[in-house]
Amino acid sequence: MRYPGSWCGADKRPGPRASRCEPALTTPVRRRSGLRTLGLLVLTALAEIGGCYLPQLWLNQGKTAWLLVPAVCCLALFVWLLSLHPAATGRVYAAYGGVYVAVAVGWLWQVDGIKPTAWDLTGAAIALAGMAIMVFAPRQI
Repeated sequence: MRYPGSWCGADKRPGPRASRCEPALTTPVRRRSGLRTLGLLVLTALAEIGGCYLPQLWLNQGKTAWLLVPAVCCLALFVWLLSLHPAATGRVYAAYGGVYVAVAVGWLWQVDGIKPTAWDLTGAAIALAGMAIMVFAPRQI
């Protein structure tokens, strides 16, 4: 009998050794899942940066205190988005750190109007490489 979720058509119930039957990392399903995870990490970073940027405008640039209302909404969105990741919490936070660095460099350029240096871009690329290793590495179940 073939059981649901059995990728190799094994006739016995999947157990600890069933991971050998799972699809390779490059299958379309896994790639879509990886892109979805990356998109979720980017949205999470944007929510956190926005939630921290708005109070900074109020405190350092004399903007209205009403900016605290959307800041709180952004930070609540950040917490909710971070809770949507299905992987182990420590791994998600570490991978998120790499994406955060890259998004912050983009924010520097697009919102603050400061062109990143080659060092900024190199640092962001290294952070993203570390994130990719953690998120897309094959896992043994």
